[in-house]
Amino acid sequence: MNFSWDLFIDLGLLSAGLLVATGLRYRFRFFQRYLIPNALTAGFLLLPVYNYVMPLLNLDADNLGRMVYHLLSLSFISMTLRRGEPKSAREREEGRGRIIATSMATLFPWGMQAIVGLVFTVLLMRTVMPDLFPAFGMLLPLGFAQGPGQAFAIGEGWVRFGFYGAGSIGLTFAATGFLFSSFGGVFLINLGIRRRWLDDHFIAKIDTSAVKSGIYPSRKRRPVGAEMTTESEAIDSFSLHVGMVLAVYLVAYLFLLGITEALALIGPLGADLAVNLWGISFIFSALTAILVRGVMRATGLDFVVDNRTLTRISGLSVDLMVVSAIAAISLVVVQAYLLPIILLSLVAGLLTLLLVPWFCSRIFVDHRFHRALLIFGVSTGTLPTGLALLRAIDPEFETPVARDYMFASGLTFLFAIPFILAINLPAYAATSGNMLFLWAAVGVGAAYTVIVLIVFVIIARHRAFSWRSRVWMPVRTGGSGVSGGDPAHQEQP
Repeated sequence: MNFSWDLFIDLGLLSAGLLVATGLRYRFRFFQRYLIPNALTAGFLLLPVYNYVMPLLNLDADNLGRMVYHLLSLSFISMTLRRGEPKSAREREEGRGRIIATSMATLFPWGMQAIVGLVFTVLLMRTVMPDLFPAFGMLLPLGFAQGPGQAFAIGEGWVRFGFYGAGSIGLTFAATGFLFSSFGGVFLINLGIRRRWLDDHFIAKIDTSAVKSGIYPSRKRRPVGAEMTTESEAIDSFSLHVGMVLAVYLVAYLFLLGITEALALIGPLGADLAVNLWGISFIFSALTAILVRGVMRATGLDFVVDNRTLTRISGLSVDLMVVSAIAAISLVVVQAYLLPIILLSLVAGLLTLLLVPWFCSRIFVDHRFHRALLIFGVSTGTLPTGLALLRAIDPEFETPVARDYMFASGLTFLFAIPFILAINLPAYAATSGNMLFLWAAVGVGAAYTVIVLIVFVIIARHRAFSWRSRVWMPVRTGGSGVSGGDPAHQEQP
């Protein structure tokens, strides 16, 4: 019988790439020193394979692009289905300010990167690249701050506007963002240690084995990755959770299909809007997961949900998505845009490297360097990249930084919806010939930046513009001096 092997050939190659990359990180200090994620290494290993070898076998990278699209939604669903841990009234009150601050710190690079990307595009269009597609610069915040899945999905949606190869360009921005996250993150860690931005307590606890090599030593106590919520004789617990994620994805698909049919009744304008909605299907996937989670909580069925298992599913989705995203880059397409991609990535990466520590050292009062490092990681890579950087200085996640980010992600997601809905504005500038659409997108980025800065001033108060010429704001200690870290006797706001 002639069954198709294409999907399993791709999965086999992706898995082999991950295994080779894991061995490279375990054996070679270069990968350990810069905390390069294994998925990133695997993607670059497979990049020439899919560009030069697979076409000779009549196979291409199209399946990888589809995989990125679907894995993005699955990662959103698995993280959104997680149960919220019960907290006391005092914990809710104390955490509320940190969560809002974390959300603002996450949104801050988005607006900045959108402005830089679009203004850079206008400059290129008026000088050396007059035929550049107006939405080119919007792929920067998509690739850097939102990840390869969004960059590819939305970029592919712009093909119908005439921006051919946009998906590959978006993936390239995501790849350069990963490089900035790895090398820039390690630079920040070393700078934080040298400048005393990090407390001695955490410097002494930096893990030199498991975190850097990526594999726990044989004699070290290993953390629990998941807990069983079912009897395996009936159904394996992992199968139950995968089933929940895939069932929610099916409901999200049917929901979007219904919306598409309804919008088609409006006419061509409704049909265009429906196409745009399919490009951001991950939003509808997350919204569907929120509704399902609410129903499960209301009916008392949420006890079968294990957050750690859902985290493992999300981790698998993200690892495969990152490998697929980089391997799917078309070198032929990227070659035509190589110089602007490099220049724009350098400008945006350096600005993020400077502004994230400046912002975080003022809006937060505890674990400031931990929070800055995590925010930098997710502003140039993905959440797993940010967590990898955080683990380098907090191996056991003793601080509430990772937990606060998880709680803040829901709020950030709601704030991000207008940004994502406005992403197509520069593409309309190409089809209509009216550059006001592009400037409207710049206005959206500026509006986000202004709103974030207003909240920043409200939260940071007198710290907002203290030591404003310095990247890192020192704090007063119990004595007469100042310190860059967060000593026990730090002056409270």
